[in-house]
Amino acid sequence: MAAAAACGGEAARPPLAFSPHDRRFLAVSGSDGRLRVWDTVGGRLRHEYVPSAHLSAACTCLAWAPPGGRPPPDKDGPQRKKRKSEAAEVNKQLDILAIGTAVGSILLYSTVKGELQSKLDGGHVSRVNCVRWHQDNCCLYSCSEDKHIVEWNTQTCKVKCKWKGDSGSVSSLCISPDGKMLLSAGRTIKLWDLETKEVYRHFTGHATSVSSLMFTTVKPMNENKPFDGITGLYFLSGAIHDRLLSVWQIRSDRKEKNAVMSFMVTDEPTFIDLTVSEVKEEPVKLAVVCRDGQLHLFEHILNGYCKKPLASNCTVQIATPGNDGDSTPKPVPILAAAFCTDKQSLLLVYGNTLQPIIEKVSLNTNESHICLIRDIQKVLVLKTDDAVTKVKTPVVNSDTKVLVPGIPGHSAAVKTPSMGKEKKKSKRKPGETEDSIEERLGALDIDVSKVKTPGGLPQTDSFAVLLVQGLESNDEGILNKVLSTRKETLIRNTVARMPIHAVIPLLHEVGETAFHLTKRLQGNPYSASQMVRWLKFVFTLHASYLSTVAASETVQDVTEVNKTAKLVYEDESSEEEGSEDEMMADKDSDENWDEDEEKEEQSDEQDMTVEKEINGDSDLEPENESEEE
Repeated sequence: MAAAAACGGEAARPPLAFSPHDRRFLAVSGSDGRLRVWDTVGGRLRHEYVPSAHLSAACTCLAWAPPGGRPPPDKDGPQRKKRKSEAAEVNKQLDILAIGTAVGSILLYSTVKGELQSKLDGGHVSRVNCVRWHQDNCCLYSCSEDKHIVEWNTQTCKVKCKWKGDSGSVSSLCISPDGKMLLSAGRTIKLWDLETKEVYRHFTGHATSVSSLMFTTVKPMNENKPFDGITGLYFLSGAIHDRLLSVWQIRSDRKEKNAVMSFMVTDEPTFIDLTVSEVKEEPVKLAVVCRDGQLHLFEHILNGYCKKPLASNCTVQIATPGNDGDSTPKPVPILAAAFCTDKQSLLLVYGNTLQPIIEKVSLNTNESHICLIRDIQKVLVLKTDDAVTKVKTPVVNSDTKVLVPGIPGHSAAVKTPSMGKEKKKSKRKPGETEDSIEERLGALDIDVSKVKTPGGLPQTDSFAVLLVQGLESNDEGILNKVLSTRKETLIRNTVARMPIHAVIPLLHEVGETAFHLTKRLQGNPYSASQMVRWLKFVFTLHASYLSTVAASETVQDVTEVNKTAKLVYEDESSEEEGSEDEMMADKDSDENWDEDEEKEEQSDEQDMTVEKEINGDSDLEPENESEEE
């Protein structure tokens, strides 16, 4: 049996993968970046892993390591008993999960230890589209958006080999049953020889990027010819935005221009599982989950070319019963499906990736359409083992206090876990009296001594709060108490802690007339000088804000002046459009005006000489005149 989630699609669902052979575990990478491993038998959450960069380096693909790998070759004579350490090394490979990320790195996560075992870096510079394990367990293959295929040595965590796989992005990989060949897909499908890293065959036929690849047979159907490990095998391919799954056969005559057959589905495939055909008469069973949430089941014997696309033998859907006042059933999307070891029953995964529902069903494939009614609201209950929960409550000292929102100066103690337990134990029992409001208020941890200073006056923070309250409510008592202080440090700190919206009201309050100030401060003779201190700190600390307010008013004044000038200009232009007689009259008036000005200047000079004679200035010499001037 083989299963694969669609790789390389831009809008593909979050990746998920079943553990090989027994299908005991299901690994799901949710949309929140967390990796969750579910037990398919009980549907319980076994592991939850949050990568350090789960938001920036999201998981793009998953692959379980094959259990055990290839058995060692048989030797003549008695076999040496394996040591415990060797057996442990083999068992360690059963739980390794390879995680490809969007930044090009690959994480190897151990589900037994519940921690990250190693990290593979330096192979890709872009998104990893697919990862596949080799049968010997120490080798891993990956492809990426950077057009390259990388062969990793998982023991040393280093790149073993790297080569260019396509002219564009390489979206999917698949290793042949004998482990000597590798299928890669971008826009075209290539079959590589893993020893020489050379292309053995080319397959073309998909118009879009291939999202899934898997072999459907392990032996050729024609058993008369010798088998070289690859010739005569069939493999399956699916592409994004394509409703046809193509089946290809590897032939020795190099005539693989077209697919030998195709399976038709209702939407783009997102998850594919199949039972591998081992003998000629055994049909291939195929389970295809589409993007629309439907499951299509196929059963066909691969025996050559078939021109017409094959329709599914059975289509499975899941819907709600439609209760709770709404009689219309709602569809429930199927996320994945896998064949069990008996090749008859199916494991269905439906709901959502954050909390999927896993159910084992036995279906009658003789029916063309099956609709399963499931009430997911009753079934959807999170079952988490205690060992999975690793949330620890920090130990906090009981004397530690933190500031809380509200009245400045107040503080509240952080409740430690022990205090919470005592609170649970001290719950009111039947028959006991309930605490009064005074007792509850008294039990609150509010340090009143910190609200006021030993002198009886509030702290600076309280002064700012009182001043804002007094300005908003126009309370003379509060304003008299705040504005009557004489300490410059206290005034400065109060003005600095005031919000911006209260600066202008404060200026209006302290910028009144001296008479109003004296009346406000109850006849204090130093009221004017006291207000100067407040104004000094307001202008010093909030100068930038006041300048912006003044600038905005200036812009408004300039706009009004421009409007007035525009009106005057229009009036003058309209006057200039008068008749020529009026213009001539204006010229005459201008000439008369010049004559009148000359006459006025002569009369002024005569008056000056008369005044000088009266004052005796005419007897002075020119030098004395200049000196007196």
